[in-house]
Amino acid sequence: MTDYVALRHKLAAYLSEQQVDKIFEAYQVAYDAHHGQLRVSGEPYIVHPMAVAEILADLHLDHQSIEAAILHDVIEDTPLDKSFIIHNFGDKVAELVEGVSKLTQINFESREEAQAENFRKMMLAMAKDIRVILIKMADRLHNMQTIEALDLGRKRRIARETLEIYAPIAHRLGMHAFRVEFEELSFKTLYPLRYRVLKKSLKQGRGHRKEILSSVKKAIQFKLDEFHLAHFRLLSRKKHLYSLYKKMKRKRLSLTEILDVYALRVVVASHDECYRVLGVVHALFKPITGRFKDYIAIPKANGYQSIHTAVIGPFGAPIEIQIRTEKMNRIAENGIASHWVYKSEPSIDESDAQIRAREWLKGLLEMQSQTGNSLEFIENVKIDLYPDEVYVFTPKSKILSLAQGATAVDFAYSVHTDVGNQCVACKIDRRLAPLSTRLLSGQTVEIITAPGAHPNPAWLSFSVTGKARSNIRHWLKNQKMGESQDLGRRLLNSALSASNFSIDTISKDKIKQLLAQCQLQNIEQLFEDIGLGLRMAALVAQRLIDEDSLLSSPVLHEVQLPAPLTIQGTEGMVVAYATCCYPIPGDAIMGLMKEGKGIMIHTENCLWLAEHRPKREKCIHVQWEDKIDSEFKVEISIDVINNRGVLALLAGTLSETNSNIINLKIDERDGRHNTVYFILSVRDRGHLARIMRRLRKLAIVTRIARCKSNR
Repeated sequence: MTDYVALRHKLAAYLSEQQVDKIFEAYQVAYDAHHGQLRVSGEPYIVHPMAVAEILADLHLDHQSIEAAILHDVIEDTPLDKSFIIHNFGDKVAELVEGVSKLTQINFESREEAQAENFRKMMLAMAKDIRVILIKMADRLHNMQTIEALDLGRKRRIARETLEIYAPIAHRLGMHAFRVEFEELSFKTLYPLRYRVLKKSLKQGRGHRKEILSSVKKAIQFKLDEFHLAHFRLLSRKKHLYSLYKKMKRKRLSLTEILDVYALRVVVASHDECYRVLGVVHALFKPITGRFKDYIAIPKANGYQSIHTAVIGPFGAPIEIQIRTEKMNRIAENGIASHWVYKSEPSIDESDAQIRAREWLKGLLEMQSQTGNSLEFIENVKIDLYPDEVYVFTPKSKILSLAQGATAVDFAYSVHTDVGNQCVACKIDRRLAPLSTRLLSGQTVEIITAPGAHPNPAWLSFSVTGKARSNIRHWLKNQKMGESQDLGRRLLNSALSASNFSIDTISKDKIKQLLAQCQLQNIEQLFEDIGLGLRMAALVAQRLIDEDSLLSSPVLHEVQLPAPLTIQGTEGMVVAYATCCYPIPGDAIMGLMKEGKGIMIHTENCLWLAEHRPKREKCIHVQWEDKIDSEFKVEISIDVINNRGVLALLAGTLSETNSNIINLKIDERDGRHNTVYFILSVRDRGHLARIMRRLRKLAIVTRIARCKSNR
């Protein structure tokens, strides 16, 4: 009962007597359910959920959140189930408890997969009810506060997860106090020696800092009194150790170079007074160029608002000064948890931090619908939790916040998924720029789209936001799925043609039987597996055609070789062309199935194929379509006399033959002759022959040949 006394005292200050009684009922249920269970430290388990409830009570969370905090481990660790909680405490509390509980009933292949799936489950529950993350934050905070009882391996794993995931989420939701404590406790656990050294050094320099800050505070207070500001507070802002450590690593500074940066916070009553105080500060002390940021006019993505400036103080020491209102200060400390009033829909009464949090969660829901698995989802969320932002403008002057290092592609997807999928170019400050351009704060970005455009796989190499990366991958995955299904159907029909069958002539019962044996839901999945090389078309065809099928057929079938698969050049990602021999239309070719990727096309006389001849079942008879309207890469070598302007002459000649130079390389043979290797785009062997005849006529060319394989 003593566990509940301190909590009841806090709850009585802001909840009704009826609500407090309901929370006491939750305490009694949890106490009985956890009876006999101990924490690793040896204390009764009930201590933990009560500590979590106290943390939330300090934030003045509603009674349902407190009940769920007390009960948050009963589903996972006791015989009680969700139905019991629904019956006694209602649907909302049960959903909160379930959202915080881990997935213990499912077997995962690895610890990483289990952690990723638990994280994904929590984020989706949080998107439905944001209180889930507040309970989870309090749960993780108490676990970090009592982490010393664990063994070294578990301590380091939990601390790293806290630093990489929970601290950034706290920052993203504007919960500054939680973020700081997460970072400090994780830093202390992961790097105990560095933590002790920094803490000792800060303590030694405390007297000098107090003297400088006291002098600055007196000067500012005197001036503000002259302006008759009735309500203001001057606070010394203590830099936390992990922030110092990160700054030392990022800027490669020594501890003495960091310690001369002091911080002061001025808290006033209104927006107008923030700017008046800024004028007073800049009149008293010289501001440092480039260190002024107005987060009141342009709030951070998590709703944070404040004016930041840096000035030269006494003895030449740079001093950081933050200016904000009381409301801004509360939101900066507790973010979405500040003055919590739970609502099912956003309203004008919600804080800016809560509205922005809901927008972020809406983006998370969209992101998870595009990702293939939990590991990919958590990777995208981690990318999206960058603490630094750039602020750019749309052509209509709307401000968008993006992660540091974001490109025009990230901007396009932040506007709308369709804009991102169809973007072809961009204008930055009214000038055309590549889509890979890194954006800077203050720029105006305009995206140019085209109806038939689609994402490029290369975008994944420079996009940084989770939304952009998940949408690009989703489109590519769907595109590859469609292409692999089409290829799989063609491969299966080709294999069936050896017995004069096709997929349309096979009975539906036979197909259903095969799908059941392969544990597939529909025939499209079978086609996809065949197209990706996960199942061999010949073996699938053999299982579809048995003696019964042959005997029941009115026509006597003769087994013959499968019809070659025709290559059209438009198959997309599931058909690739080998760079060892660069096959082009007109060449005799062979296909090689690569598991999970599709078909790799080689020339029949490719040296690589001869040396690494795979198993026969992986080789596929292929041939070119009669009419192909595409271009293909081919490599040629040209021996030339080393005269001035040789490359310009070769390039001009190639341009006249309607060929494009993709790449080139020059090998020096002697002082007189060089060999130039070109990778060109051509339509077929006839086109290549015309190019080579044209090049042979040049006086500088002594020899020309098509490269048969990579050197």
